[in-house]
Amino acid sequence: MDDDNGTTVTEFILLGFSHLGAYKLALFWGVFFIYLVTLLGNSLIITLTLLDSALNTPMYFFLRHLSMIEILYTTTIVPRMLSDLLSSHPIISTAGCFTQMYFFALFGIAECSLLTAMAYDRFAAICHPLHYATLMNRQVCVGMVGASYLMGITSSTTNTMLVFALPFYGTNIIHQFFCDNLTILRLASGDTFWAEVGNLGGTLIFIVTPFALILFSYVRIVITIFGVTSAQGRQKVFSTCSSHLLVVTLFYGTATIAYMRPGANATEDTDQIISLFYTVVTPMLNPFIYALRNKEVMGALRRKLRKHL
Repeated sequence: MDDDNGTTVTEFILLGFSHLGAYKLALFWGVFFIYLVTLLGNSLIITLTLLDSALNTPMYFFLRHLSMIEILYTTTIVPRMLSDLLSSHPIISTAGCFTQMYFFALFGIAECSLLTAMAYDRFAAICHPLHYATLMNRQVCVGMVGASYLMGITSSTTNTMLVFALPFYGTNIIHQFFCDNLTILRLASGDTFWAEVGNLGGTLIFIVTPFALILFSYVRIVITIFGVTSAQGRQKVFSTCSSHLLVVTLFYGTATIAYMRPGANATEDTDQIISLFYTVVTPMLNPFIYALRNKEVMGALRRKLRKHL
């Protein structure tokens, strides 16, 4: 189908790291190794929290779903990226691009929402310990996880439909290794006003608001920590939320750098390096942050190893 401005786009060219030439093979093996570690590390967290009764608490229930989301989140991007690194013509259909963008947004927003639920769990445990069992009962935890996935589905459906309802004519070159909402929106023809409004609204509702709730939770937690008289008590309270705080910092820190830095400072190479970090590297780090810094997880791992070995 033709238009006055050109031919309708039916596929996109993912330039990605094609400029690396012979170094693409080295990047392929590096990303493949990181992806393998991501799958193994997060699968280990899921297995331990399912099999060890000592980890049958709300915090590890949320952690299990966080690990599941990390696997799905990075799997949306990495297998396709690895295939393109070995290809001389990295082309993706509009349907494939739509699917990738949809699930990338879904799992990204779901993770954002789940981190908020985990912050509330720490807030309830530290600030209201006597009511913790009531505040964080099984029904509440399941409801929070379900709401996280629902928010991801709502946001990704709305924004993806708004973007792909636009016509695409002329250029179909994406200077990225995956289909990102903002990247695809720049290629759209016609009036992108409502798609931009939808993207801004989704950011405020599903990213900024959860972040504000996380900040509020930690402000209350810090106030409670300073109310603890002994230094040992303060250290114990802080250790229960340090891993989550580090994961939140990584998640929102990279998202802020990727999407909120001035356009004048943005370059294609810098964009791809930042994108590589939050789509490939960060999902690998989370199991290490929660496992190596957590005595209960390491204890569960030792118990399972002794039992089987």
